[in-house]
Amino acid sequence: MHPYFSLQGRTALVTGGTRGIGKMIAKAFLEAGATVYVCARDGEACAQTAAELSAFGTCHGMAANLASEEGVQTLAAQLAEKIDCLDILVNNAGTTWGAPLESYPAKGWEKVMQLNVTSVFTCIQQLLPLLRKAGNAASPARVINIGSVAGITSHGEDAYAYGPSKAALHQLSRMLARELVGQHINVNVIAPGRFPSKMTQFIAQDEAAMAEDCALIPMQRWGREDEMAALAISLASTAGAFMTGTIIPIDGGFHL
Repeated sequence: MHPYFSLQGRTALVTGGTRGIGKMIAKAFLEAGATVYVCARDGEACAQTAAELSAFGTCHGMAANLASEEGVQTLAAQLAEKIDCLDILVNNAGTTWGAPLESYPAKGWEKVMQLNVTSVFTCIQQLLPLLRKAGNAASPARVINIGSVAGITSHGEDAYAYGPSKAALHQLSRMLARELVGQHINVNVIAPGRFPSKMTQFIAQDEAAMAEDCALIPMQRWGREDEMAALAISLASTAGAFMTGTIIPIDGGFHL
């Protein structure tokens, strides 16, 4: 791997790292030379993922419930016992909720906002000491928040809280990028379109639905794992050292 994109000697945490986009990014970071911690609510899934990804580098699993402030605080405390600094934080954990407009429940709205916005803020807040120790002028620490083109477009698919939650995350990321740049911490957003994940498997498993979905994408296909991996490595490596406050759609042109 070219030195511009090497993550050798870096330590990363990927929330929601046991499947989908989080797992893609965790694997990519390992291949680039980083030590990676993946966390999710399911401790068994964390252990299984860490064992699987250890074929590509040093990977550890940590069970964590990010749906509450206490859960995030526990994760931060446990991580601080294991590492001295955190070079890369990927806030990927998220959720959605779909229902017709007339019956969309308040509990669905609250759950989506809590995990997609509030818990991301709390993760950054609680992990700031480790991020500050990692960052310097030559190589800032990196926060990569996983937003969505749903936060850019108006294509809602009855998931009324999801798009607004991602739009809020995009704005939060810009605010934090401005505030933390002087502390040598970069904050950027990857805003994916369609990629294989648990959230999208109901489409991928239906041939007609898949064809209809791809017809809405200018490139006429979903994103691939290597494409997500390459973008994430770029933001985490020298390639992203002079970038902060950016929101990068990776969606085959869907946001157009």
